[in-house]
Amino acid sequence: MAEDVKFTEEEMTQINELQQTYLNLQNTIGQLGVARIRLDQQYTDLEVSEDNTRTQFAENQTKERNFVDTINKKYGDGNLDLTTGVFTPKPAEETTEKTDKTL
Repeated sequence: MAEDVKFTEEEMTQINELQQTYLNLQNTIGQLGVARIRLDQQYTDLEVSEDNTRTQFAENQTKERNFVDTINKKYGDGNLDLTTGVFTPKPAEETTEKTDKTL
């Protein structure tokens, strides 16, 4: 039977350092995993926010088209000065030419 051998203090220190390094690495791997989960959640939240914003954008475009249609029916074709709020109707000749060209 072989005789027991006692590791030197230096060898035991190296073993302890290796074990501690493994523990630190495992801890870091766990922290990275949690960070990845949080990033995935943030990415999902970002996608949801983007989808909601795109939907709101499309809804606003629809509101704009409906408003313009209503204003055109009420005042006819023309130009609005946004700073003064003054609407200038297009002359009847321009409207007729535009209508003739689109037919």
